[in-house]
Amino acid sequence: MIGPTLDAIIAARAQLQADLIETPILPLTSARWDGVLPDCAGVTVKLELFQQVGSFKARGAMLGMRGLTDQQRTAGVVAASGGNHALAVSWAAKAAGVDALITMPKATDPARIAGCEALGATVQLYDDMAAAFVAMNDAADKGRVLMHPFEAAHMILGSATCGYEYATQTPKIDTYVIPIGGGGMISGMACAIKQMNPEAQVLGVEPFGADSMTQSFAAGRAVPIGKVATIADSLGAPLAMPLTYDVARAHVDRIVRITDHDMLAAMDIYQQNLRITAEPACAASLAAILGPLKNDLKGRQVGIIACGSNISLERYAQLMAAL
Repeated sequence: MIGPTLDAIIAARAQLQADLIETPILPLTSARWDGVLPDCAGVTVKLELFQQVGSFKARGAMLGMRGLTDQQRTAGVVAASGGNHALAVSWAAKAAGVDALITMPKATDPARIAGCEALGATVQLYDDMAAAFVAMNDAADKGRVLMHPFEAAHMILGSATCGYEYATQTPKIDTYVIPIGGGGMISGMACAIKQMNPEAQVLGVEPFGADSMTQSFAAGRAVPIGKVATIADSLGAPLAMPLTYDVARAHVDRIVRITDHDMLAAMDIYQQNLRITAEPACAASLAAILGPLKNDLKGRQVGIIACGSNISLERYAQLMAAL
């Protein structure tokens, strides 16, 4: 078995039950969706943006915090992130009484920086995500516990609880479409889904400007990419890494890529149809089924995920001006 076992996933979900939200699902069946969705048997969205601090990342971050020894709790933690993981670690650290250092790119949405600081974390800004990763690793070398945004067993296990939850809520789904940043979400969700329904398809979605897992699948190993160039900062990992790559490779059937414009269009549809102010990553699954997967889903029961939505109205307006 590559990845967490079903018993481990169920145990982790029980451990998190008191602190996390079982996020709702919504079949997209209202008249507003007529003529919008692809020709398939049905589409359901899991609204993980209603999770604690606004994203699925809270699941893995809380598991990681609970796994610290007393010595590690005293040393504090460090995480690099463009937003959702930063907020999740800040939240979990505050709940556990642990000091948190967050390294972020200077271009991060100010609302996310303020959110981390409001939760008691110390935020340090760097030129780009690659530099933030270097700073994270440096702080870990000096004694802080590294809370990696994706390359960690607890992050995969946390995401697996989301996959287990989704498959339990809607067992009729046979095709899941899941965004990929570093791969923590899709590796965990796919691992859980495939154990519950081996016949289900799990399809990944990446922006063209941040396609590290696509390139890694082609290379047969985890690889870094050159420059990250996408509006989806939550999906902007500069590299794939061995642990998440191996789990994803074992359980993910296929990956498609989408453009920034595809995500903007899907963000607008969420706003018009559900009044959801989605960040680009949150709209990636919807963008994929309306774009590159549109002709591949006939007869399928499709499950997509709105994975998080930590975006200021100012940043949202700036992005939508380009649509």
